Amino acid sequence: MYLLLSLLGIFLSVTLLSFTARYYKSSIYLGFFFFTISVHNFIAYVTLYSKSVLLVSIFFLNFNFILYLIGPMLFWYVRSILTDNPRLGKWDLLHFLPMLAFLVATFPYMFTPYSAKVEVAAKIVEDSMNLGMYTGNYLIFPVIVTYLSRPVLILGYTLWSAGLFVHYLLQKGKSSVLSRQHFMAKWLSVLLALLFIWIFSHFIIFLEFFKWYDIKIFYTFNVLQIVSGTGLIGLLISPFFFPEILYGMPRVPQGLLTSEPDDAENDFSPEKTNKHSLSFESEYLYSIGRKADLCMKELHPFLQPNFNIFKLSVLIDIPVHHLAYYFREEKKQSFNDFRNEWRINNAKQLIREGKASELTMEAIGLLSGFSSRNTFLAAFKKAEGVAPAVFAAQMTI
Repeated sequence: MYLLLSLLGIFLSVTLLSFTARYYKSSIYLGFFFFTISVHNFIAYVTLYSKSVLLVSIFFLNFNFILYLIGPMLFWYVRSILTDNPRLGKWDLLHFLPMLAFLVATFPYMFTPYSAKVEVAAKIVEDSMNLGMYTGNYLIFPVIVTYLSRPVLILGYTLWSAGLFVHYLLQKGKSSVLSRQHFMAKWLSVLLALLFIWIFSHFIIFLEFFKWYDIKIFYTFNVLQIVSGTGLIGLLISPFFFPEILYGMPRVPQGLLTSEPDDAENDFSPEKTNKHSLSFESEYLYSIGRKADLCMKELHPFLQPNFNIFKLSVLIDIPVHHLAYYFREEKKQSFNDFRNEWRINNAKQLIREGKASELTMEAIGLLSGFSSRNTFLAAFKKAEGVAPAVFAAQMTI
């Protein structure tokens, strides 16, 4: 099971980091969160169940320091979602201290000759109880500290993140999250609940191990193992039930929220507040569309072949994930289609001006911002229903 779950976690992390991290910075933390959990599961599989001297010699103690990032990645993800701000501050460097402490503590083993590591691995494969003996030999920490520090740290970060979330729920009237993203609260509830179930039961299993000092507890099918496995499986498959989590939880800018309508004076009823929030949201989304259209009209950035949503974000000073939300939820159109509309309108204007008699259709497409003849022809036919040459012929009739 550990091997399968580690592969699933790696798949999730690669998906998040490869396809969404550019648009939604908070997904970087979520991707590394699932990656570190995958490393945790793989190391557990290798040391307890693989019976491979080669794998144990490679992974025993060498990569355990990475596991101390599970908690910080969770905390940064939850915080970035709730604040709509993924940036780290200088004080966030303190979250790396536990990882660095364990990394320094493993230096003696890391620099041990490989032949000695193979001997240690063989002993562990022969009897898993030797895990505790060799951990004690190669680390400055007692064995119980080595094995309990990780679940305790993750449990602490889970409770800390849950505290941030509860505080957000109590204070949500002070900020307007865009209405179609309110489901994110449900996602965070599921994420934190499943993580708590997994790590708390995992912590109890380790306590039971040190109470009886019997490695068989990790091989016994009992209630704790079932609860821990259920929490871990639920944690890793939960994103498939919330595909929208990639979009984050964008908020209406604070400056827009502070402007009260004239008829809102002394009226703080829930109905009135909700109407005002929706009004602010509509105004904000309208302002995004207005800025985007004005930028395209006056600056013509769409004429650049490499123009993308990131460059539009810089030009109009709107966060990328807010733009992505606007196109997806409000405009019901991809950014590429929005950009191509402007390019096609430019091409149509060139054709109306008689440029089709002077230039090839490929040249008109390139002048309008398309990177190739084929992309121009495909986009033009998709938008107008006819090829640009046919459109040009119709203009001459």
